[in-house]
Amino acid sequence: MGIFEPYRALGYITSAVPFSVQRLGTETFLTVTVGKAFQIYNCSKLNLVLIGPQLPKKIRALASYRDFTFAAYGIDIAVFKRAHQVANWSRHSAKVNLMLLFGGHILSIDVDGNVFIWAFKGIEDNLTPIGHIKLDAKFTPTCIMHPDTYLNKVLIGSQEGSLQLWNISTKKKIYEFKGWNSGICSCVSSPALDVVAVGCSDGTIHIHNIRYDQEVVTYKHSARGTVNALSFSTDGQPLLASGGSSGVISIWNLEKKRLQSVIREAHESSIISLHFFANEPVLMSSSADNSIKMWIFDTSDGDPRLLRFRSGHSAPPLCIRFYANGRHILSAGQDRAFRLFSVIQDQQSRELSQGHISKRAKKLRMKEEELKLKPVIAFDCAEIRERDWCNVVTCHMDTEQAYVWRLQNFVLGEHILRPCPDNPTPVKVCTISACGNFAVLGTVGGWIERFNLQSGISRGSYLDMSKGTAHDGEVVGVGCDSTNTLMISAGYHGDIKVWDFKGRELKSGWEIGCAVVKIVYNRLNGLLATVTDDLLIRLYDVVALRVVRKFEGHTDRITDLCFSEDGKWLLSSSMDGSLRIWDVVLARQIDAIHVDVSITALSLSPNMDVLATTHVDQNGVYLWVNRSIFSGASIVDSFASGKEIVNVRLPSISSMDGSQTEDSDEPVVDKPVSKDASVSATFIKRIPELVTLSLLPKSQWQSLINLDIIKVRNKPIEPPKKPEKAPFFLPSIPSLSGEILFTPSEANGDNDAKDNKLEKNEKKFDMPPSPFLQLLQFSAEMKNSFTDYIKGLSPSALDMELRMLQIIDDENHQELDRRPEMISVELLLDYFIHEISSRNNFEFIQAVIRLFLKIHGETIRCQSKLQDKAKKLLKIQSDIWLRIDTLFQRTRCVVTFLSNSQF
Repeated sequence: MGIFEPYRALGYITSAVPFSVQRLGTETFLTVTVGKAFQIYNCSKLNLVLIGPQLPKKIRALASYRDFTFAAYGIDIAVFKRAHQVANWSRHSAKVNLMLLFGGHILSIDVDGNVFIWAFKGIEDNLTPIGHIKLDAKFTPTCIMHPDTYLNKVLIGSQEGSLQLWNISTKKKIYEFKGWNSGICSCVSSPALDVVAVGCSDGTIHIHNIRYDQEVVTYKHSARGTVNALSFSTDGQPLLASGGSSGVISIWNLEKKRLQSVIREAHESSIISLHFFANEPVLMSSSADNSIKMWIFDTSDGDPRLLRFRSGHSAPPLCIRFYANGRHILSAGQDRAFRLFSVIQDQQSRELSQGHISKRAKKLRMKEEELKLKPVIAFDCAEIRERDWCNVVTCHMDTEQAYVWRLQNFVLGEHILRPCPDNPTPVKVCTISACGNFAVLGTVGGWIERFNLQSGISRGSYLDMSKGTAHDGEVVGVGCDSTNTLMISAGYHGDIKVWDFKGRELKSGWEIGCAVVKIVYNRLNGLLATVTDDLLIRLYDVVALRVVRKFEGHTDRITDLCFSEDGKWLLSSSMDGSLRIWDVVLARQIDAIHVDVSITALSLSPNMDVLATTHVDQNGVYLWVNRSIFSGASIVDSFASGKEIVNVRLPSISSMDGSQTEDSDEPVVDKPVSKDASVSATFIKRIPELVTLSLLPKSQWQSLINLDIIKVRNKPIEPPKKPEKAPFFLPSIPSLSGEILFTPSEANGDNDAKDNKLEKNEKKFDMPPSPFLQLLQFSAEMKNSFTDYIKGLSPSALDMELRMLQIIDDENHQELDRRPEMISVELLLDYFIHEISSRNNFEFIQAVIRLFLKIHGETIRCQSKLQDKAKKLLKIQSDIWLRIDTLFQRTRCVVTFLSNSQF
């Protein structure tokens, strides 16, 4: 593994697999699939409550019962209890497409027509099916359902148009319905007995009585396409909801036998599932457009309205950027949506409003998608003026103006920026100045213009007097420095120009010699990174007007560039599937990873701890964690791969398990780093002249210092009182004086107990030593383990362990050097010398040394051998503290100087 490790994916809500709804107590939960994992939402607020682990292949069917979730992937079925897999059913020889919860059983059907019956009660012991049914050869199953009150019977619909009724107990086909000369796509039972609704691929809905094999009524969808989902209302209203491949939800009145209402543009893609909640006027819908929505029927005219929803990008994102100090990610996709994703809490993710799109679409009788802005191709943001005015500027595909957004309110701004109104051409690039007051736009026609973000008024254009425009061809990039002194622009034909920001005059420029694709300017170090069509990355000093770095290694088109916040790293992605990290200072590649799906855009958080990427044909945003961020600059080399490219899989939906994106079961290439290995690496390579703290709570190591005070404070004020009455379980006899007299048998029992206690005390020296002494004896080889052990002890427990090593003279005098307590004290001194020399767990070791000297100080004073080790410990302690104190003194001097200065 390289510097960046896969973490998790954002923006995935659901996929094209029907969901499962279940009710637990008073709460209703929705289980959906997301690629190779499943997610569970609480329907009260549609908040995410659980994410399942990653499976080797994509989930094709789903079922749930209480705490159990059944997910079919490939030819296997995984059984989960909450997020933990408890069983894996393997009997199918073909891919499983359908599953049905049937009492205490699960019915699974594969594409070859094999039906297996599984019992999930006592699931650990029942790993084999209890029954098998083989469907006809010319019968391709497409849906399965259980008619109410039909004991042990299921209806199975086929792609050929026939419908069969099976008894799963006898494993026999009872009846076959002729069908309607069209493939059956969905089938659902109605609240009326013996009546089912069947949706066909020709857009018709048949309400059929299966008891008498008679047609009740037939509905025809006005929109073309298949009927993928059906659901009956159970709250007393005679309604049937149907959804098709056109994304339209139709509501049918069963009493009047006519269409009641239509939810146009309910989803942007085909409807996958519909479900009316039990005894509630609420309809849940899911679609292949990566969204789930809840509709409520509470209006006077009976039409539904949108109650709540969760959605993500329905098409791959094109541009991403970290915002709010890395807590949020701005993302613009091909679905014409501009979204804000929360890295911390998924419920805060949302789409930025483009105005009253729905109302305008109804008035104009147009689709909402037609009224939305075209896909964003470039944008820039500035956090400094978020509370004052619009702070985001976006450029849209084939659009002659740029739009501003007010991110504080998550809405489209009131101003529209139109550069060069006399000869308008599509806006290609944009940037916002460091102060947040100005936006600079570049067009396809070579025009560059500056606007005031507060008023939306043009503040002049940048013109090359010899040409009449800024560049001959398309402007591919613009950038501003941190002091509003310089503005840098690049043309497609390879001309780089530096302008005076305020005066808008051309100061300097140079020619690269080949076509420029993209530029990125870093305001901290003043370097300009350019991407050209020769697959080279060049870094220019815009002040010195010369090339300072040149990086090569990509073998296909470079898609994006990104500087780190400190300007020391440059990250680049390419269509060859590689992500490369370049060290600007050392002028070399320090790491490279390869993913199976090429990266289209990337962004590194300001803290450099998280990297966000988007990929070809992927609707989510993928997060990678910087493993070296907490280890210092010297640790980067231990994580980096240098010029070698490491194959890495994309992050998964869940961060619990390893990331997998392929259907193969091969392990991930990288090897996990053990805790001891990573810790030892940190011990060996650390920042010079500094010490490492233990990160323990302050109260834990301070309690070691003040342990005597704590004991005095917690000492009871009154002595314990004798009980007035004996415990009820001790037999006693009454006496005239009122004193408690125990029976002789109990007294003998007490004497026996005392004898047993004495015997145990005599044998206590035969007991094995405590973990403290065991780890201490091997502290030379297991110093890390011993440190972890004592850090896990409470202050009183550590005090007891140290006091057990006290040397107490008794009648059996031995040589002190041979005493086990003396050896333990000597080992402890060696351990303290090592830890202080290593400068690890500094404040905790200081507290332990203070407690140790308080207990064993007299023993060390009397033994010359221990005195030598104590002097060595003192010398090392003094040298290290002198260096640390010197650094403190320097900092104090600077703070004192600045605090007393008058500017």
